[in-house]
Amino acid sequence: MRSKEWFSAGTADRFYELLERTEKTNILVDTAGRRDMMHMRLTTPTAFIRFVGANHPSDYTRLEQWVDRIAEWKQSGLQQLNFFIHQNVEVESPLLATHFIKKLNKTIGTSLALPDTGSAKDDGQSSLF
Repeated sequence: MRSKEWFSAGTADRFYELLERTEKTNILVDTAGRRDMMHMRLTTPTAFIRFVGANHPSDYTRLEQWVDRIAEWKQSGLQQLNFFIHQNVEVESPLLATHFIKKLNKTIGTSLALPDTGSAKDDGQSSLF
């Protein structure tokens, strides 16, 4: 739901309460230019975050804010994190993911692997193998 009124009219709170009662995970969204949509309420010990970059330097600041929030949640009982990063120019998404993972590893002591940002083959195609 992308309606600003939905988030401010109490509807969102009722929805979060329903998710908590039924033990369903809220999918959190952070979209550049629509940070009012960024619902920062966990409803289970699992976080699923969809980060939409804007191919803008502010993407890095926004990701660093997530690292801080995730560190707080981890101390409060977060058990699983799913963090999806994408943006309009997807070729730059691995750069954002690398920045995010380095900060997260340093902040919460994880050792998550960095994405492979190796160059494409001569034909311009990447390979899974």
